[in-house]
Amino acid sequence: MGLLIFSHGNSFPASTYGVMTVSLKKRGFKVKAIEKFGHDSNYPVSDNWTHLVQQLADFTRRESDKAGEAATLVGHSLGGILSLMCAARHPAIVRGLVMVDSPLIGGWRAGALGAIKSTGTVGHVSPGVVSQRRKNSWDSVDAAFDFFKTKRSFGAWDDAVLRDYVEHGTELHNGKRVLCFSREVETQIYNTLPHNLDSLLRRKPLQCPAAFIGGLQSAEMQRIGTSLTEKLVKGRMQWLDGTHLFPMEKPLATAAAIETAIRGFNNNL
Repeated sequence: MGLLIFSHGNSFPASTYGVMTVSLKKRGFKVKAIEKFGHDSNYPVSDNWTHLVQQLADFTRRESDKAGEAATLVGHSLGGILSLMCAARHPAIVRGLVMVDSPLIGGWRAGALGAIKSTGTVGHVSPGVVSQRRKNSWDSVDAAFDFFKTKRSFGAWDDAVLRDYVEHGTELHNGKRVLCFSREVETQIYNTLPHNLDSLLRRKPLQCPAAFIGGLQSAEMQRIGTSLTEKLVKGRMQWLDGTHLFPMEKPLATAAAIETAIRGFNNNL
């Protein structure tokens, strides 16, 4: 099925999605991923995620050169937006794009976001308000698992996915298990959310087919809407039961939906 570059959602390292990516590999994809965006000093978090997009482009180019083929970019939330921006700016290395519950901010909402960012008050209204205070240490992996299992946002996760998150998303530090995805980086990513997608896509229209897979109960998609997404994907939309984190809740169904989207591209080439 070809080379697939997967990009994770904010605060969830790529290893969190192991159940889904293993399923994709079994379906014939060569899956590659950057483990954590925002943690490489060569690609710092900046406004409109310019350096993170470049990180994805550089990674994709290296993997494409190794494989001898262009890549299909697949990303969840943050990862889907980065994948879109990368595909627009670097069309030669991208053959298709699948955005997984990635809220694309355009129109008046983008203008409002830009204005808020310019005043320096975005940190008071973005999800960074929560992320900067997030609990980030536990006595053990099992303690972390038990903690997240009781949380509303994590309670519906597949147990194997949650186990991957607490095992690969935490590291030993001073005798404690600590989140390895920095709360500060997570907050910076939220506070620099792109408000320039409209202008980017006017200057550099997508040259590859795009698809969208969303969660029926995703509060994030309900809040932002799908008007910009619909323009890009031209009817290639699927909806799965679940919240914004449905790839963690239903990883195998998500993998199947991704395969369906990519097969649709291939059938139309």
